[in-house]
Amino acid sequence: MYEEFFSMSHTPFIRDVPANLFRNPQMADAIARLSYVARRQLFAVLTSGSGCGKSTLLRNFVQSLPSEKYVVVYLSDSKLTPRWFYSGILSQLGIEARFYRGDAKRQLQKEVEMIRSIQHKKVVVILDEAHLLEKETIEEFRFMLNYRFDSMSPVALILAGQNELLDKLKLQCYAAVLQRIDIFCVLTPLDRADTEQYIAAHLEYAGVKQPIFTDRAMDEIHTLSAGIPRIVNRICEKSLMYSAQQRKHLIDEHTIHYIHENEMLGGNKA
Repeated sequence: MYEEFFSMSHTPFIRDVPANLFRNPQMADAIARLSYVARRQLFAVLTSGSGCGKSTLLRNFVQSLPSEKYVVVYLSDSKLTPRWFYSGILSQLGIEARFYRGDAKRQLQKEVEMIRSIQHKKVVVILDEAHLLEKETIEEFRFMLNYRFDSMSPVALILAGQNELLDKLKLQCYAAVLQRIDIFCVLTPLDRADTEQYIAAHLEYAGVKQPIFTDRAMDEIHTLSAGIPRIVNRICEKSLMYSAQQRKHLIDEHTIHYIHENEMLGGNKA
């Protein structure tokens, strides 16, 4: 409804905007690190707070990988057991997994070797929501990565999850897994300048030609969102809707504060 009022050609601040719409130095560094992991077939952990852009970064990263050089497997299942871990990877590679874990593991090793030697591609496995995984599954990564092809890990493995994933991996029971992690990436909330650039990038994508948010409004958005992109999106979208209803083309800090207090329940829900 607000798109027509603000003369927008696309809807900003929604999930399916292009993944590479906004890339600050922090995201660029994380993508560069993950690209290195893919290239060298290493083991990486990516963590962030809820809503800080982990999923967007992963989409951005995957899109940056040349399809003629990489095969990407993405899994997101908090109840993933070791058996279903191998089964899930094999399924995405077009292979029906055998029932027993050991057999499925050997299937995967054989298939990865064929992909490397025949297709001349590298396999990148991304396991999202990894902070919810059980101990048995996390420990399985150590055994999988122990297998070497010409002194190289069979796949690049990226565990992605919320910040508690790193806290979990620091427990003594995961010491053997932690020692094998090659790269750590941590996403933090946006600062004030990045918040403004983030909003500007979305408005530019929407085809907006004129300023919509005042500087004071930008200050308020950053303060109330704590620089968390997901909350920035919600505040901006609800502010655009409200302003369109009020027939106001410029959004100031009073509108942002009103939206936060009346339509987001203090910013915790939306």
